[in-house]
Amino acid sequence: MKKPVIKVPVAPAAPPPPRRPASRPRPGAALLAAPAPPPVAIGARLRHARLVKGLLMKDLAAQVGVSISLISKYENDKLLPPLTVLHALVTALGTHIGALFDANWSGADHVARAGERPCIAAGGDGDAAGVTLERLIPAGRGHLLQGNIHIVAPGGGSMGPMQHEGDEVGYVLEGRLVLSIGEVSHTLAQGDSFAFPSNLPHTYRNPGRTVARVLWINTPPTF
Repeated sequence: MKKPVIKVPVAPAAPPPPRRPASRPRPGAALLAAPAPPPVAIGARLRHARLVKGLLMKDLAAQVGVSISLISKYENDKLLPPLTVLHALVTALGTHIGALFDANWSGADHVARAGERPCIAAGGDGDAAGVTLERLIPAGRGHLLQGNIHIVAPGGGSMGPMQHEGDEVGYVLEGRLVLSIGEVSHTLAQGDSFAFPSNLPHTYRNPGRTVARVLWINTPPTF
């Protein structure tokens, strides 16, 4: 006589866990990841502007408050001037920083692709890296805006206060920034913004350990 077969109920298999939706990149991530092109050399353009102005090296050095040897190093691309010195140089030469960018970049098609915009660099403290300016708006007659992405190395910054005519507004894309306007300092982080009259003394530095990137707009283009 066969023994009865006892069937043991089997619990149904657990359904697979729901799939998590793929994480969406945060806004601006593609912009932040795009590498900037190498900065253009500005020494020859500084020399040309000085000669057009009819100034000797000693005359320009006296106006800016630096030595003749430093002017020579700047014009021969042997040393990068800090941003404040660069601003003082172009002011004494009757121009602005935007005029030092690639003259062949006209922006005629109204679009500038990531990684293709021209850059210039300014020195930091000693041999330390300073600031790279990535140009957003081509220099040219009739433009009322001047826009750059300020790429600020850790410990870098403007290396002193600046003043000029106009107004400016900015937005921190990445990293941290200490922005001093007049006698007040503000610690800014990603997503913070600012606006102030350009005739107020202003300076900034990156207090963090990573690169800071700041979208910075001036009007009119006097920076």
